[in-house]
Amino acid sequence: MKLFLLFIITGTAIAVEKHVQTVELTGNESDAGLLELASSVVASPRQLAYHKDEFIGFIHFGPNTFTGKEWGNGMEDPKVFAPDEIDTDQWCRVMKDAGMTKLIITVKHHDGYCTWQTRYNSGFSVRQSPWMRGKGDVLRLLSESCKKHGLKLGVYLSPADLFQMESKDGLYGNGSKDVASVIPTDPASLAREPARVRATASGAPVFRYSLDDYNRYFMNQLYELLTEYGPIHEVWFDGAHPKTKGGQAYRKDLWFEMIRKLAPEAAIFGGPDIRWCGNEHGGTRTDEWNVIPVTDMSLSGFDRTPADIGTDAQILARKYEVYGKSYPVKFLNYMVSEVDVSIRSGWFWRNEHEQTVRSADDVFDIYERCVGGNAVFLLNVPPASNGKIGPRDVACLAEVGRRVRATYGTNLAAGFTTTAQGITSSNLDTFWQPKTTQGTFEITLPAEQTVNRIALQEAVSQVGQRVKSHAVDAWVDGAWKEVAKAGVIGYKRIHRIADVRTAKFRVRILDSRNTPSIATFSAHYDAAPPKAVTISRNAAGKVELVTDRSSDVKQVIYYTANSSDPAASSTPYREPFDLPEGGEVRARSVLGGQLGPVTRAMLGIVPHNWKIAASSEYVGFEAAKAMDGDPSTFWHSSWADGYPKHPITLTIEMPKKRNLRGFTYLPRQDKRMPDGMVELWRIEASIDGKDWKEIAQAEFGNLLNDPRQRVHLFSRSYNIQWLRFVSLRGVQDKPYAGAAEIGLLGD
Repeated sequence: MKLFLLFIITGTAIAVEKHVQTVELTGNESDAGLLELASSVVASPRQLAYHKDEFIGFIHFGPNTFTGKEWGNGMEDPKVFAPDEIDTDQWCRVMKDAGMTKLIITVKHHDGYCTWQTRYNSGFSVRQSPWMRGKGDVLRLLSESCKKHGLKLGVYLSPADLFQMESKDGLYGNGSKDVASVIPTDPASLAREPARVRATASGAPVFRYSLDDYNRYFMNQLYELLTEYGPIHEVWFDGAHPKTKGGQAYRKDLWFEMIRKLAPEAAIFGGPDIRWCGNEHGGTRTDEWNVIPVTDMSLSGFDRTPADIGTDAQILARKYEVYGKSYPVKFLNYMVSEVDVSIRSGWFWRNEHEQTVRSADDVFDIYERCVGGNAVFLLNVPPASNGKIGPRDVACLAEVGRRVRATYGTNLAAGFTTTAQGITSSNLDTFWQPKTTQGTFEITLPAEQTVNRIALQEAVSQVGQRVKSHAVDAWVDGAWKEVAKAGVIGYKRIHRIADVRTAKFRVRILDSRNTPSIATFSAHYDAAPPKAVTISRNAAGKVELVTDRSSDVKQVIYYTANSSDPAASSTPYREPFDLPEGGEVRARSVLGGQLGPVTRAMLGIVPHNWKIAASSEYVGFEAAKAMDGDPSTFWHSSWADGYPKHPITLTIEMPKKRNLRGFTYLPRQDKRMPDGMVELWRIEASIDGKDWKEIAQAEFGNLLNDPRQRVHLFSRSYNIQWLRFVSLRGVQDKPYAGAAEIGLLGD
């Protein structure tokens, strides 16, 4: 779609062609022509609405909540999903209080278990759950709660489906041919008579396609979700595949077509509207471009991880790579980056004694980098097995919401005057443009203010994203002082600057792809609470508590080692202290009577005179580095020719028997790559170093994208002298093992 609009730019009229979301290339464009096209592709109405969502909640809730696994295998007892109750009103209250605008729920994860009353899967779904005697419907409850609390609703439907892969009569990859099919299909005739329509409400659309068994199954479930729980504002297709079978292909072109018909307001993740940011730990790009090259709209959802995605160089390359495979560029497509990250170490709730929960400081930092970095923040908050969000998560989100409102709920520049006609505080439909790719404008506040946040927005749905670099100056002591400098702006750029007292700002557009458009300017102040504390051990084995005192020099740290939250009446930290038997340390800083966030760390026993050996190690990455107290070093099994495969062992011999209750595992921290990260493992124990007994076996999920410390507690305490960590499978099936730090937890 393309339109010609007439813009008035500083008194000069020019004709501008814009392409809504997509422009098809001829292949004959010059470099200048390609960049001009990229500068004129704009956000669609649904994408602009998605931009404005800014902060979204993610909900992972299913059998994994009760099994403690990240990825189920599709063969779980369907009755394992057994919450006593499900309080979706609490979910909505907590997340709306945090500032979220929409909730997306995983109604079917990779295991294939369905948490709504689907007509097409009665065997591995909530229909078999003891909860509400099989009559419960998680999505129905959430839909009603979202409407009640004024939140939008989105659904996550996993294309991968292990139940349909592993079952005797499973539909995934079963070799079925495409045949004439109708959506919605009569459930009793799904495979036998696929052209037989299911009775629906009068006027409901009917789709006729040629489909194999699994795509027919998938599209019928998608039809249910889009027609019976709406309105649906986002559909989430995960690209992950635990395994594949039978060369199963996905008819994404038809999925997208049906979504556009049934839920025209819905933005599609893993499709043409929204793309993955490239990680799951809250990382953001320095410059996030929206218009990117694609080869085909049905393939637009492929993972795109390069740091320079959408840059001039990427546009002009006329090809791009996804996981090593090259694709020709046939379209330029506007796609918004969604940054998905979990508040916990894992996508599903596991328990309250092992899983870490991010601090409010951490979440607020990600919020500012995402929302203020031309992306949308999707924060996963998994409910517990009791059907409620846990108390630590609630406390974190309450503080995040308070801080978002305190910082961005007030525009200190409200009522400003400007030299740039068209710029406002919040309207993206009006904007200012200079005469060239550069330009300068000034903002004068009604009164002098102390500011440490500046926000700018381009008219991305009217003109497009064009700014390549810009700077912000403040008028201080009778002269302009540069306070910020960055690259792109896009939907929103938030500058986090040092406190400045001023009544006047100047914005300089230094370079752009085309004549830029600035729509809004706002100024804010973040009265940051005391900084979060970092807990670590030094080279001498003592516990160190550190916080950023660069601005808060009077900050005091208090700590506990008794599993209680510290307060101003707790022990003040003055110097590194001994904790030879390890345990849980909690610490927080206090400034002017204001309490900072609580940091928790599970510390192992100090490994004094312990012997450590591995069945495989590489020079420079010896076993001892897994217990040297330095997270920047790590043990890594050999990758030289002829290296041993799994199982790979790391054996620890202590000078005497100890009562052990569990262990901690920190994967390599130098790079986010699977080599050396252990996914499936076993713990063996011995009292003499000869006879070994297995005491635990489990797996760590999502290590690659979220390489935080993992904690595992044994079912009981064991009195042992030798412990063996056995790596059974590496992340992404890599044949290596490793660890930055392994700690043993005493009783």
